[in-house]
Amino acid sequence: MESTPSATRIQATPARVETHNFNDWTIRCCASHILPSKCSGSCFENEPCVFCRFSKELPSPHLPEMVFPYNLLEVQHKSGCCISFNALDALKRLKSENLSLKIACSEAWKQARADTGLVSKTIGDHDWTFQTDYNGTYANWPKKEYSDTGIDMEVLKKRDRIDLYRDVMLFEDELHDNGVAVNNVRIRVMPSGFFILLRYFLRVDGVLIMANETRVYHDFSTDHVVVETSHRENKVEELKLQVPLSMMTEPDEVTPLLTLRQFTCEKLTLPS
Repeated sequence: MESTPSATRIQATPARVETHNFNDWTIRCCASHILPSKCSGSCFENEPCVFCRFSKELPSPHLPEMVFPYNLLEVQHKSGCCISFNALDALKRLKSENLSLKIACSEAWKQARADTGLVSKTIGDHDWTFQTDYNGTYANWPKKEYSDTGIDMEVLKKRDRIDLYRDVMLFEDELHDNGVAVNNVRIRVMPSGFFILLRYFLRVDGVLIMANETRVYHDFSTDHVVVETSHRENKVEELKLQVPLSMMTEPDEVTPLLTLRQFTCEKLTLPS
């Protein structure tokens, strides 16, 4: 699990942060515009503009088409324990290995784009698929341990009042019209607790569908938070017989049908 001294902050946020309090928790959400395409010209020595900060801190100069640098979801306990989600930390976790899977395309497509360099692109080039295993930014948790007891999804399926629901986009790219890579995080707060779903979803048309998900659940009556992380992936050829083509474009529908390749569960205990 990724852990940092404190959640990443972007200075001079141009949008008001929305704040809600539930039991001993404060929930902050912010949704704003995409990353500028160039320096604002107003950088200071110790406070660069948002474009320069992303350019300096990220390992690759190539970014998704739409990055939302000010978007934020944060849940903070009164003790100081905090979990947050933001685009900069997500992009810092970009994958660099080459999976040697090329774009599926017709001969006509190849000829029309022969001069672009896209034909030889592979999925592992993170400058165009932006694969990230980011599972959140964690601060001030005194105890973390692996757990055999995961989230009881049957509890979450029960009809309960929704006191707060937000869907926060971190980044998105249409992969040169060959699919989609999207990273977003949702939160749902009920009278009994809160549930967070962070998902990186990748679809390369005719080639591959994968999803990296992090589920965070806290029952307000307990002293801990459960965090599940999973990696699901299938080649499109493997899915064709059981998944309609229209469903492959819907992350919520196709992700549960993908083969689970990796899973971990952790319990984060709040201070006594």
